[in-house]
Amino acid sequence: MYVSHDCLEGRSVKGKLTKQEKSWILYDVGNSAFVMLSTALIPIYFASLAEEGSSVVVAWGYAETVASLILALLMPILGSLADLRGNKKKFLVGTIGTGAVACAALGLPQAALPFLIVYVVSSVMLNGSMVFYDAFLVDATTEDRFDEVSSHGYAWGYIGSCIPFIASLAIVLGGGAIGIDTALGMKIAFVLTAAWWVAFSIPLCRNVHQTHYKERTPNLVRDTFSGLLRTCRNIVRDRKLRLFMLAFFFYIDGVHTIIKMSTSYGTDLGIDSTQLVLALLMTQFVAFPSAIAYGRLSKRFGCRRMLMVAVAAYAGITLFAAFFLRTAVEFWVLAFCVGMFQGGVQALSRSEFGKLIPKEHANEYYGFFDIFGKYAAVMGTFLVSVFTQITGNSSAGVLSLVILFILGFVLLWRMPDTSENGDVAGGN
Repeated sequence: MYVSHDCLEGRSVKGKLTKQEKSWILYDVGNSAFVMLSTALIPIYFASLAEEGSSVVVAWGYAETVASLILALLMPILGSLADLRGNKKKFLVGTIGTGAVACAALGLPQAALPFLIVYVVSSVMLNGSMVFYDAFLVDATTEDRFDEVSSHGYAWGYIGSCIPFIASLAIVLGGGAIGIDTALGMKIAFVLTAAWWVAFSIPLCRNVHQTHYKERTPNLVRDTFSGLLRTCRNIVRDRKLRLFMLAFFFYIDGVHTIIKMSTSYGTDLGIDSTQLVLALLMTQFVAFPSAIAYGRLSKRFGCRRMLMVAVAAYAGITLFAAFFLRTAVEFWVLAFCVGMFQGGVQALSRSEFGKLIPKEHANEYYGFFDIFGKYAAVMGTFLVSVFTQITGNSSAGVLSLVILFILGFVLLWRMPDTSENGDVAGGN
C-alpha cells in the first residue's frame, strides 16, 4: 500500500513556483549539461581516440546500446525499491555521485575502449538518476501542478544546459590562445560539467523529501516482483494505456536515437565539428519556446493529436537526414527542425501518460513509463549501427529509424477517443 505524507512547506500562490518546485526543476538544469555534452562534444572527442578507419557511428551506437541494456535490466528492480520509505533519495544521491565522478574521469583514458567503458558507467548513472528524479515530481508538488512543473523542468533544462556547454566550448575551441590544447580543454570540460551537475543537484537533495512511499515488508523480494507483475497486467488490460505505451516505446526510441547519434552521424559525413556543435547548441534555444508553444497548442487541438504531428514531423526529419543531409547548412536546418518538436514530444508524452493512469498509483506507473523509454533506447541505436555496418553507409542506418516513427504514429492513431477536446480515434 502507498503511504502519502503531505509535508510540502509551501503552496503555489497565483502560479508562482514553491521552493520545492524550483529545487526539483533545478536538477533538470544540472543533469542536462551532461546530456548536452554527450550529444555534441563527447562523440567528437571519441572520434579523435578511435583508430583510423573505424566507424565512429558503429562504435558509438554499440556503446549507447550497452548502456541502455544495462539500465533497462536494472531499472524495474531499482524503480520498485525506490518507492520504499527512505530509499528514493539514497538512490538519487548514489547515482548522481557515481555518475559525476565518472563524468569527471572521462578525460583520463587515452584509448577508445577504456573511454567507452567510463562513458557507459556515466551514462547509466545519469539515466538512472533521472528515474528517481521523475519519481520525485509527486513529492515536489501537488497533482494539479504536475503538468506545469514538469514543463518548466524540460524548458529550463534546455536553457540551463547551454551555460556550462558554452563555457566548455570556449575552452575547447578557444583555449589555444592561452595555451590550452584540445585534449586539456576536454578534460576541463568534463570536470566543469560534473561540477555543474552536482551543484544543481544540491537543492533537490536538500529541499525535496520523499512524501509518497511504500512501507517495507518482511517479504521484500517477493512483494517487489509481485508489484511489478501487477502493474504489467493492469497496463495490458487497459487498451488505451496499452496502445499509448507501445506507441511511446517506438517513437521515443527514434527521438532518443536522433539525439544521441546526430553528432556522430554528421562526423561520418565529414561535416566540420564546430558546425555540428553550434547547430546542436541552436537546437536547445529553439526547443525552449517550442516546448511551451506545443503545450499551449495541445489545449486547443488535443494532446494526442499534437503528439501525432510531432511523430510525423520526426519521420520527415529522418527521411531528410537519410537522403538530403550532406552539408553543414543542411545539418543546421535539421537541427532547427529537431528543436521545434523535441521538447513538445517529450513533455506531452509525460503529460498524456499522466491522464491515462490511476492517480493513486502514479509513482509506480511513472516508473514503468521510464522503463519503456529506456528499453526503447536500445533498439534505435542498435538498428542504426547494424544497418550502417551491413551496408557500409550511415545514411541507410539513419533511414531505418523511419520504421519506428511509422509504428508509433499508427498506434497513436488507433487509440480510442476519451479526450475532452474532440480527438478522433483512428481505430477500434
